[in-house]
Amino acid sequence: MSNQKINLTRRHALAAVPAVLATAGLAACQPKAPAVLNAKKKDIPMADPKNAQPLVIGHRGAPGYLPEHTAPGYDLAIRMGADYIEPDLVFTKDGHLIVRHDHYLSDTTDVADHPEFADRKTVKEGHEGEDWFSEDFTLAEIKTLRATQAFESRSHAADGKFEILTFGEFIAIAQGRTSLLGNPIGIYPETKLPSYFKSLGYDFETAVLDELKKTGWDRPGSPVFIQSFEDGILRSLRQKTELPLIMLLEFADGVDMKDIATYADGIGPYKALLANQDGTSTGFVEAAHKEGLKLHPWTFRSDRLPEVFANAQAEFDFFFDLGVDGVFTDFSNDARAALLARAARSG
Repeated sequence: MSNQKINLTRRHALAAVPAVLATAGLAACQPKAPAVLNAKKKDIPMADPKNAQPLVIGHRGAPGYLPEHTAPGYDLAIRMGADYIEPDLVFTKDGHLIVRHDHYLSDTTDVADHPEFADRKTVKEGHEGEDWFSEDFTLAEIKTLRATQAFESRSHAADGKFEILTFGEFIAIAQGRTSLLGNPIGIYPETKLPSYFKSLGYDFETAVLDELKKTGWDRPGSPVFIQSFEDGILRSLRQKTELPLIMLLEFADGVDMKDIATYADGIGPYKALLANQDGTSTGFVEAAHKEGLKLHPWTFRSDRLPEVFANAQAEFDFFFDLGVDGVFTDFSNDARAALLARAARSG
């Protein structure tokens, strides 16, 4: 699967999703689930939520409160109950992996406030309008920038305070902390636009695996998931590492769980793919579990709840009942609170 253009514009394309969900129900905006999922739905038992221990994945850290992909944001996510923290990875001009959701920099950094970089603004295929791009800056130059909040409606009090992290610096944060449950903090790196960066001469696979090897987290059993929207890099990584791999999915059309299971250990689907408008399962969860795939949907945002849910706990409970194995969330505290309340209710 190649989603280069989709990835480049993802933040803008999904910005309208909460409004769609609020007016049309939980999953009205989703494509129709492929027939292969619905055909076997009755034969696949629902996962037992009482036995599930879903992971809380700090999506980009704690962007509900602090600028995404920053050291204080990751630390906050951990203190609020995250089991894993997620970095999105892109390249600098000189081949370093840095932690940014997009390779364009205007949404999440103060690059526009740096007159010395005014001439770096340019137009690139797949991105609307002019912008600054990570691959046009050296790491030293990136380190002069500071992170900003990506969402207008969230607090901007910390804008301009925190530097941009390298992948190695991110790993050091995780390895220096433990979870609220006393477990090692895991990491969940996403390889952003691997085909695009490969066309520029960058080798994502080697860069990611080398950094993990440096930190001792390249071995089986390390608390690491590697994810991508492109199956090509995952198929290649399957030949090079035993670390669990996750195929990210934005659409249901053409999904072949049996094929995914040949190169990945799980899927990370857009959450609206999992439920019909009437609240019943589309069969997506059951089909994934039948093939032995873990399922970690995205993205749970307490300040952008679908109207069908009264509060964040209600949304988390709904998806926990469906049998998901983890959730990507901007608000790790709400996910952890929902799990604790769930455990209390079950005795």
